[in-house]
Amino acid sequence: MSWTNVEIKARCANIAALRKILEEYDADYKGEDHQIDTYFEVPKGRLKLREGTIENALIHYNRGNQAAPKVSSITYYKPNESAALKATLEAALGIKVVVDKKRQIFFIDTVKFHLDRVEGLGTFVEIEAIDEDGSIGQTKLQEQCHAYMNILNIKKDDLLAVSYSDMLLDLIG
Repeated sequence: MSWTNVEIKARCANIAALRKILEEYDADYKGEDHQIDTYFEVPKGRLKLREGTIENALIHYNRGNQAAPKVSSITYYKPNESAALKATLEAALGIKVVVDKKRQIFFIDTVKFHLDRVEGLGTFVEIEAIDEDGSIGQTKLQEQCHAYMNILNIKKDDLLAVSYSDMLLDLIG
């Protein structure tokens, strides 16, 4: 399965305040997921295996680094057995970095919100405006992302250009 989304990632000092705003907007709460994202060495884009209590997937994506809403091209596969897949990918490609996080997941229509506590990094919010079938379009996705940034009071200075994996790689040098 492939799709396009527009997303932001930002530092968040007060996850409880954002959760309250999402609840006021009747966001559909999917639960808290403890996710281990294992990133593999690949020549193009990023490849990660997500192992969670709610979400499990092999995800390949291409996305530029910028501290603004950014477009991602995503290919998504739901494996039946992630342990065997992980061992195979590790043997073939090597592990680049592992991200350990607790993620609260919310939806409003096709927009997904993550309130994250990332081991070693802190607390963050992500907004993903998702177009799974090409019916929404990039312009509308950008508009949705900006609208929810305003609703959640996310300031430009809080936006991050890089992924959690990049941040962890910078820490471990």
